Amino acid sequence: MFKKWYPDKWVDSTYKIDFEDMYRRGYRGVIFDIDNTLVPHGAPADERAVELFKRLREIGLDSVLLSNNDHERVDMFNREIQTKILCNAHKPSSKGYKKAMEMMGTDRETTFVVGDQLLTDMWGGTNAGLYKILVNPIHPKEEIQIVLKRRLEKIILFFYKRHKRHMQRLRDLRKR
Repeated sequence: MFKKWYPDKWVDSTYKIDFEDMYRRGYRGVIFDIDNTLVPHGAPADERAVELFKRLREIGLDSVLLSNNDHERVDMFNREIQTKILCNAHKPSSKGYKKAMEMMGTDRETTFVVGDQLLTDMWGGTNAGLYKILVNPIHPKEEIQIVLKRRLEKIILFFYKRHKRHMQRLRDLRKR
């Protein structure tokens, strides 16, 4: 029932993702959400974000910032990052994800998405057929509409964790 919102992987922070491993696995493009994925909501790019995008370029990973925010917000964040951007993306619609792949010259098999929300980032990634990495929100302060979505996300994540435990038990049984 909730599987369309499930991530393929769940990590504590964007900054703990092994991007080199993703490149070795054949990925060449990454689509990022901004707020609470890379920086706290509304914040400009910090030193950690600037270093991450420098590292991505060195690895050979292209990137796009895909945001439901307006151009002013995305452009303010991107000043220090200098990557491709798509604003007013209407996530979870797959259109923005497809446009991002066009911009990077990648496809479903060579692109993954990183975000902090199940109902926009992960669902949009599912709609576009992408590998999805969920990260925990950077900061608890969020807009009211996101706070309300987080309540539903807690329910979905309960079932996600239960599903992962069940799958692990099945793998363990097959090893016997």
